[in-house]
Amino acid sequence: QVIAATNRVDILDPALLRSGRLDRKIEFPHPNEEARARIMQIHSRKMNVSPDVNFEELSRSTDDFNGAQCKAVCVEAGMIALRRGATSVTHEDFMDAIMEVQAKKKANLNYYA
Repeated sequence: QVIAATNRVDILDPALLRSGRLDRKIEFPHPNEEARARIMQIHSRKMNVSPDVNFEELSRSTDDFNGAQCKAVCVEAGMIALRRGATSVTHEDFMDAIMEVQAKKKANLNYYA
């Protein structure tokens, strides 16, 4: 039995989709705004996060991010705060991290284009 899982159904090779090739196709869509906020809260719960961080606003800025990219935002925000020598991660650190992850996302897309 063959099961395939993807969050990019649009780029699957049509040969894979012919009948008899896959027993199940499971699509994992990108998380919605509420889910992205929750993902970032989960991945930053062990960080010293400043009270000014608004995860709902951050999730609106991460439209079309998958779960791994939301986690990358949290990791990058922590790294930015460390480079600054700060004791807590601020909302601005998260916004800068979003810009970094978006830049990497665009660079990866250009690589495959």
